[in-house]
Amino acid sequence: MNPEGKRLLNIVILGFGFMFMFTAFQTCGNIEQTVIKSFNSTEFHGSGYTSMSIIYGVFSASNLIAPSVVAVIGPQLSMFFSGLLYSGYIAMFIYPYTWSFYTASVLVGIAAAVLWTAQGNVLAINSSDSTIGRNSGIFWALLQFSLFFGNLYIYCAWHGHVHITDKDRQTVFISLTVISLVGCFLFFLIRKPDPESSNSEVSEPLLQAESTESSTTSSPHSDLSSQALDAFVQACKIFVTKEMLLLSVSIGYTGLELTFYSGVYGTCIGAMTRFGQDAKSLIGISGICIGVGEILGGGVFGMLNKCNRFGRNPVVLLGLITHFVAFYLIFLNIASDAPLAPEAGTDLQAYISPSVGVALLCSFLLGLGDSCFNTQLLSIIGFLFRENSAPAFAVFKFIQSIMAALAFFYSNYLLLHWQLLILVLSGFMGSMTFFMAEWHAESSRRESDYDSI
Repeated sequence: MNPEGKRLLNIVILGFGFMFMFTAFQTCGNIEQTVIKSFNSTEFHGSGYTSMSIIYGVFSASNLIAPSVVAVIGPQLSMFFSGLLYSGYIAMFIYPYTWSFYTASVLVGIAAAVLWTAQGNVLAINSSDSTIGRNSGIFWALLQFSLFFGNLYIYCAWHGHVHITDKDRQTVFISLTVISLVGCFLFFLIRKPDPESSNSEVSEPLLQAESTESSTTSSPHSDLSSQALDAFVQACKIFVTKEMLLLSVSIGYTGLELTFYSGVYGTCIGAMTRFGQDAKSLIGISGICIGVGEILGGGVFGMLNKCNRFGRNPVVLLGLITHFVAFYLIFLNIASDAPLAPEAGTDLQAYISPSVGVALLCSFLLGLGDSCFNTQLLSIIGFLFRENSAPAFAVFKFIQSIMAALAFFYSNYLLLHWQLLILVLSGFMGSMTFFMAEWHAESSRRESDYDSI
């Protein structure tokens, strides 16, 4: 296989590994608040929103050390061991206890930081300036198939169920645990690209720590410490660059809307008694529609990257408009107390007669808009920080996850219309700062092209 084909195959395997893992984890996140409301036990007093807030809070803090971990053991083992912790979190729901629930939440937060930093490292090392957009789109589309398969399973398993029994819960989470483990082992199929096929500028580790090739004049311990410290310092330097500070507002918005579409909106749909007895199973259909939007956006914007003469800004503008339409329709269609309603649901009506079709259309629009923002952020960060991709993606996930943690925290208390207002304001500001970062990146690229000529 030629070097370019080998690198493309690595991206595809990476996408399939994440697809299996997040088929399990995203489905788990989508249904866990509904499952917890249906779980009657004096030994369990957990909250799905609180758990996700812990996950993303620990995730954000752990991004400070994640580049060091990836530098020391390499991204392949980093992704594998992180995946095992994800599987443990899902398996916990088979027999949940409050202590194990929140302990697993902390461990998944640490694992997430390492997993996504390693993913960004693999993506950057297997891409060039001309293929980073395409590869980001391919990875994103494959990842988002997870929403389709996982939620289709939920719809079939829970169709017609008004109450989720212990047997329903156990069957679903045993299946999701097995699916997650399959994804973990797929990471071992990724191969290190040939040295001559990689960018000469890129010197980061891929499948093994570079310390194994270090000079014999220094001890392995000092080499590992030096790599870890260097990765941390690089992350701190990248965090305060002009480009990253501009992108941080847009990244923060993706954290807020990630919380909304992955945890809050499905809970809202399941709480709407006016949707009938199938309201709980509609959570699965909603997740499928989100996935279709994500897959369509990731595929189209990734494949058309080379043909896009206008840069990344039009795609982000499309994402902003798409999300604004979705937020307005949700405001009209979903009762304001739906995020906080008890298991019995809410009988309140918003401003129009509740429509399942409108609710599912909004799910699709949420997914499409999210793919617009994330594919372009992956692309621009991979382009701007190619020489230090692992620390750069760690900073990306640090900002995104701390905002997601904040959003899951306030989701315990704020009515729907206040949550939508926060999303509208942050989405507008994030888009404006992205436009500025893109213009700066384009001017830098033109200067580089001129210098090379």
